[in-house]
Amino acid sequence: MTAAGDGVPSKGGPKSAAGEPGREPLRMTAARIAAAVAGGLALFAAFPPLDWWWCAPPGIALIVASLHGTRPRRAAWLGYVGAAAFLFPGVAWVRTIGDDVWLMLVGAESLFYAAMAAAAALIFRLPGWPVWFGGLWVAMEWLRGLVPFGGFPWARAAFSQGESLFTTYAALGGAPLVSFAVVLCGALLAQAFLSRGRVLWRRAAPVALALAVPVLSLAVPRPGDEGRTVNVGIVQGNVPGRGMNVLGDEPAVVLRNHANETKRLAQAVREGRLPKPDLVVLPENSTDIDPYRDRFAQETIHDSVRDVGVPTLVGAVVAIGDEHRATRSLVWDPVTGAGDYYDKQHLVPFGEFTPLKEIVLALWERAGLVGRQSVPGDKPGDLRMGPVTIGAVNCYEVAYDGTVRETVRAGGTPLVVQTNNASYALSNLPPQQLAMSKLRAVEHNRAVVTAATTGISAFVMPDGKVSWQTRELVADMNVVKVPVRTEKTLATTVGAFPEWALMVMGAAAAGVAAWRGRRRVDRMRND
Repeated sequence: MTAAGDGVPSKGGPKSAAGEPGREPLRMTAARIAAAVAGGLALFAAFPPLDWWWCAPPGIALIVASLHGTRPRRAAWLGYVGAAAFLFPGVAWVRTIGDDVWLMLVGAESLFYAAMAAAAALIFRLPGWPVWFGGLWVAMEWLRGLVPFGGFPWARAAFSQGESLFTTYAALGGAPLVSFAVVLCGALLAQAFLSRGRVLWRRAAPVALALAVPVLSLAVPRPGDEGRTVNVGIVQGNVPGRGMNVLGDEPAVVLRNHANETKRLAQAVREGRLPKPDLVVLPENSTDIDPYRDRFAQETIHDSVRDVGVPTLVGAVVAIGDEHRATRSLVWDPVTGAGDYYDKQHLVPFGEFTPLKEIVLALWERAGLVGRQSVPGDKPGDLRMGPVTIGAVNCYEVAYDGTVRETVRAGGTPLVVQTNNASYALSNLPPQQLAMSKLRAVEHNRAVVTAATTGISAFVMPDGKVSWQTRELVADMNVVKVPVRTEKTLATTVGAFPEWALMVMGAAAAGVAAWRGRRRVDRMRND
């Protein structure tokens, strides 16, 4: 961690032909590694379940400090170390599938951070580098959410800010702008620490700017209430199994659990303990039997829906032909039965489909647990239910900006997230997913209703505040009064434009820095 400011190498050390520091003392390398690890762990602490959102900027600052003043190659492996320190605990919920899968996922995802760190080593030479670094981080998160196999957008910096001073930026530029604001704040703190000289403003100015970033979010306007509500019943039926055997050994038990809990909700309404719902939401996989192909499943679902007396959103995995399946959000009418539906668009690799199927099945027996390969849907989840058109989003999809945005644009309000977290119960996955729902609520000015098989089921207000939630691994139900909003935020209107602008800015800065570095080397060789 050099004491130089704006990428200027410290004095006294050997230099390469490019004018960069040569071999560092071991204690300096050890200090860089320690800073990268501490930064990764601090960033992890910002995420649920700890939810110490204010740890994110200092964590970014430590990571930046570990990279500053290094060559791209060294920055790459330091970035990899910091990412691993963050992701190992951050996605520890993957251990349910297997420690080998956890190791491979962290190992692969850390490569994106390493590539970003290598580029960052170049932009530290430019004036205003904290801004360019924020753009690079956004580009890295975008790429991580795209490749491979449809991407893995989990653990983005924005998702540590479900309820913080940075959250409101989501209404302006979505999750990418929130990530940028958090990273910019951290990079400015690092710049203040790394600035050399005794001139006070060199340190004070970056600190002041870092503090201004979250404070300025208070000026972001928020749409007001529109005076319209809808009563939504939420059912969490629980499941008998745990881990990879969440459905248990007895068929139809998950279906019966959710049907019985729906009937218990209906009884509570009749007794006046709960208000009458306008619609009811059940979780993803709330039936473990295909209701299109099994008469018992049809009758069980229809009996419970007829008892509650309102349209009910059922989560089912349904057969598509003889070889495929779809994860479906199915509207069930108390009179006419199965009706309109939404098929999940973003599928979970190795969970709902198997990439490189022949190779993977030959190497890992567990890959065979996927069974039939899922096929993605091709339309947004705007489903008419009673007095409203809900926006159906299925589990894993809440992490994808475009999927949620297009559902809102199609008229979905409120948003309804059906999820099955049973395999990951009591891990850090359910609270992380709830944090995403909080951010989406602010991003699109929409209430979010989450129904989960084992929890966390919840109701999030359009301002991101959780109004009601369940405990995990219990059967529960409730009827909540949900505001219906139709006014769009700027983030909903402009879509991915802020993200692209930030990415182009970061990439262009890296390109300029590389070009300037090459010219400097050429001049020194000519001299």
